[in-house]
Amino acid sequence: MIDEELVRCKPCGYVMKESELGDVCPACGLPRNVFEPYRERVSANRLFILALDIHPIAIHLSQTFVALIPLLSVFHLILPDFFPEIVNPVIEFSIFMLPLSLLLSFFSGLLDGITRFKTLRTPLLKSKIIYSSMILILGFSMWASELTNQSHWVTLIISFIALACAVKLGLLGKHLIDVILPGAYVRRKKKTTKYAPKTKSV
Repeated sequence: MIDEELVRCKPCGYVMKESELGDVCPACGLPRNVFEPYRERVSANRLFILALDIHPIAIHLSQTFVALIPLLSVFHLILPDFFPEIVNPVIEFSIFMLPLSLLLSFFSGLLDGITRFKTLRTPLLKSKIIYSSMILILGFSMWASELTNQSHWVTLIISFIALACAVKLGLLGKHLIDVILPGAYVRRKKKTTKYAPKTKSV
């Protein structure tokens, strides 16, 4: 994509290949004369990793289980006789899969953060890591609660706390969707301390 001529829609910022540009912008629908030449400032390797969309896919998977567990749990409490042979296995499967999907989301998020910003020490990324760690602990807590046959109320409370963390993560993540630091990823070298030569005292 970097070797081809790129154009950008000035009003909405949509970037695409010039050869694929039609009469209107695919994103906002404005005529093609609003486009301007665009030069990609991000290295090909970083763009390739981000184009795989590993983190967004993992997030959608984990969010499905995070939302499904409290929703089905409340539904089952209200209507316990409504196909329990179907609802209960779905809840148990979701609780089992949640920690695994959260692990995938967590590590793919670390990869995405390093690739996108070349560091994990920015304020927003630190907040995301904290909330991700919390929801990961909650996910394994639900798993342990289910394996040890704890009260359904324990699982329900944990699931709602996990859902709140997921919402907070979503609010933090929406600010980072289209943000990327330009250039190539360069591994930082360890700083070496240079000592001045000792001088003999007279």
